Amino acid sequence: MSEPKRLHPIAVVLNILKSIKELVVPFVLVVIIPGRNEGIPGWIQPLVITVIVLFLIVLAFVQWFRFTYRIEDGEFRIESGVIVRKKRYIKLDRIHSIDISEGIIQRLFQLVKVNIETAGGAQADAVLSAISKSDAERINALISAEKNLKANDSVGKVKDEWDSGEEVVSASAVYEQTLPQLIFMAATSGAVGVFLSGAIAFILQFDEIIPFDRIFKNYEDFLGMGTVILTSFAIMGLLAVYALATLSMVMKYASFSVLKTEEELIISRGLLEKRQLTIPVQKIQGIRIVENLVRRPLGFSTVYLEYAGGSVEDKESLTIMLFPFIKKKHLHEKLGGILPAYQTIKEMTPIPKRAISRYMLRKMIYIIPVIVVLPWFFRPWGFLSLLLLPLGLFWAYMQYKDAGWSVDGDLLLLSSHLFSKQTLIMQRSRIQSISYKKSWFQSRKELATMSASIKSGVRSRVGLVVDVEEKDCRTIESWYLPKKTVDSQ
Repeated sequence: MSEPKRLHPIAVVLNILKSIKELVVPFVLVVIIPGRNEGIPGWIQPLVITVIVLFLIVLAFVQWFRFTYRIEDGEFRIESGVIVRKKRYIKLDRIHSIDISEGIIQRLFQLVKVNIETAGGAQADAVLSAISKSDAERINALISAEKNLKANDSVGKVKDEWDSGEEVVSASAVYEQTLPQLIFMAATSGAVGVFLSGAIAFILQFDEIIPFDRIFKNYEDFLGMGTVILTSFAIMGLLAVYALATLSMVMKYASFSVLKTEEELIISRGLLEKRQLTIPVQKIQGIRIVENLVRRPLGFSTVYLEYAGGSVEDKESLTIMLFPFIKKKHLHEKLGGILPAYQTIKEMTPIPKRAISRYMLRKMIYIIPVIVVLPWFFRPWGFLSLLLLPLGLFWAYMQYKDAGWSVDGDLLLLSSHLFSKQTLIMQRSRIQSISYKKSWFQSRKELATMSASIKSGVRSRVGLVVDVEEKDCRTIESWYLPKKTVDSQ
């Protein structure tokens, strides 16, 4: 039996910071922004702020004091609650993944944060915001023993080592991201778009507070600086955003490595915030290979794990990279060392040539109205929209060329292209559903749309290939259905 334990006292500070983060927007709108407190005595505002801060401090301390955890009778047990006492018991063999991270505050005190998840949901099933690294490793080891070994003597051994503090997990390194690969990966990640959109969204939220008039003083003078100078400013701004986005990716995935134990994968990464995610191999539902427009010509790709875990509250747990940046020709070998069940080199069966006209037509439906309307209303710059025609045709051709399917033993591969080429590899036993449908236009050419879904995070990951040969769809369906029929008997 494990005695109830409390989190490290620094969890009080973490609770306060979490509460402040949740209250910062309403606090700014109600208290800080001028014009919201007209007619209110000046001493009221400091008093309100003081009361709120004191309340958060007291609440954080009580939450910490009332929170305990322990492992007992094959369960992870948590008791919490300030007014209403809550008890949560989690079966160890039901836990899907363990996410261990080190934020800046945790690292200062040599602590870690542990998220325990049983399945995809709105939030983690258990969160230990501040415990020692040794305790986290022992919790991880005990959960692994209960799930994977299924033997009383093994569990007892780990329990003894829980008390002694000895290391119980042995793992071998199977993949490490080198620094040159990391930099190249960050530079070609497309994170600049996310970074730029986030900056714009932040500025738009506070456009009433930021004194743009004082910054620019006179818009006419600013615009009068000339096209060359304005273009230079724009280019420098974009380069600065690109550099910051690349640096953030390098820091996020620094020291990326994949370790493998007998039954689990341990994925570690991060410079300022270190994270370690432990995933049982049996919970992996499939893998997804992504090749974007920049990396693909150079022969590189990114590989993601699709697994039944993660939480909406922590979006990063829903997208797990297995190989952030790997040469396509080395992928078969690396998969063999980590997930041999997903190892395949079989060529894709392409969709028929008669489908290319449908891919072209679908793009033209959206492009033609644009290239007709813009030149009419915005001359002469509107004529630049004519460039969309060859770009759209090229995009349609790439989507047609990358679409395909393959069956290799118990594996189904579906390949498609939206903005990047994506290949979804699924085991037959992991597929939740498989179907094909056809429209009236597809029926005329004996084509259909093939789809298959697997569990991934809080929802399903769907592989979709449009305009597959109809007889090929029946072949895939017959490959899948006998296995499901046997399982249901």
